[in-house]
Amino acid sequence: MTYIPRQLTEDTLFALKNNPVVLINGPRQAGKSTFVIEMAKKKFKADYVSLDVATQQTAAEESPKFFLTRGEDPLIIDEIQLAPALFRSLKVVVDEIRLYDKAHSNSRFLLTGSASNTAFSELHYAMVGRMAVKTLYPLSVSEATTSGDNFLARLFAKDFTGLKPAIGNLDELSINTAIGLATYPEISGKNPSEKTDWYESYITSILQRDVLMMTRLHKITELPNLLRTLASQASNLINDANIAQSVGLNPVTCKTYRAALEDMFLTFTVPPWHQNIRKRLVKSHKGYVMDTLLLCHMLGWNLEDMQERRPDLYGHVVENFVATEIVKQLSYSKLSGTLRHFRTSDHKEIDFVIELRDGTLGAIEVKSADNVNNTDFKNIKILQQEIGDDLICGIVLYLGNDVVKFGENLFAVPIHALWNSS
Repeated sequence: MTYIPRQLTEDTLFALKNNPVVLINGPRQAGKSTFVIEMAKKKFKADYVSLDVATQQTAAEESPKFFLTRGEDPLIIDEIQLAPALFRSLKVVVDEIRLYDKAHSNSRFLLTGSASNTAFSELHYAMVGRMAVKTLYPLSVSEATTSGDNFLARLFAKDFTGLKPAIGNLDELSINTAIGLATYPEISGKNPSEKTDWYESYITSILQRDVLMMTRLHKITELPNLLRTLASQASNLINDANIAQSVGLNPVTCKTYRAALEDMFLTFTVPPWHQNIRKRLVKSHKGYVMDTLLLCHMLGWNLEDMQERRPDLYGHVVENFVATEIVKQLSYSKLSGTLRHFRTSDHKEIDFVIELRDGTLGAIEVKSADNVNNTDFKNIKILQQEIGDDLICGIVLYLGNDVVKFGENLFAVPIHALWNSS
């Protein structure tokens, strides 16, 4: 398989120059192993070991400090979560290097792990001030098509000029084709039957192996049903009481199990934006599935049939796709921002707002249709009236091809702006 360059490369190299340890976390099969192996070949000379190899895992658990110091070159450790005994020893080794060879203390360890920050709490606690964390998600459309992207920069610059529907040698990349590419590298662009078999194996492996290893959950047999329920409610506000009732768990247990699915990067939530404005805001999170093709698999629909026969459901899937693309781009963007949503108690809502560190916002509505009208901007205009110039730009992403201005700093923008760098 040809290696697909990842946008996180330069950010990772910068983090290595400034930290003794860098952890690349992310979903299984997102390409972390390939990513660090490629870095070792071309960008970051280091020894590589994988703890998926039983002998290496045993050695790490039995003699952690020796395992970490056995060579002179920097060390890449793949799947660090398989040897928790390394966590404390890693702190000791880094502190000793800083004490005796401070000038060469950075760029010592590059780690990967298939779990979120929550699941690595012990490692994070031990490595405070010593480790940078980066997340490698499944492929974005721009990575899969090697087209590059600058959507976030365009949004906050209010500049959508020069967009073209053609990407590389693809004649008009449709939204459904884009979703089929923006997934795990192993199945990006594969045919539907191959993807179905792959997802069945993937879900079974994670829910029966990784969740059991990383958590103390007792009813893991409930997790597939919970994942299906969360998929059926993707793009909606999360209500743990209702979800618990659907899957036959009490709300506290349900919330714990839902957190486990997030820790394994199967699902994620988007928090609400809230500030002291005149309107009362809803503070519930919205739920999404990390991979949109996985969402379709859990729903039992292919994209083309869903678009034709269930346009309501298709709209939620397109919103899920936009959420995942923005999350991926924020993970390597030079703009430091947070993805949120906006909803008032009287049901005025905006699908997404991106909040930068200085408090300015970009607002995004998603419409799975090829036309836009003034009504589609009504909630963005409400937010604009409340916060004024702090709303830098408001857009409606849609399935057409034209950029159309709908007011001061308000634009209808083709959805391919997400991955089109022209």
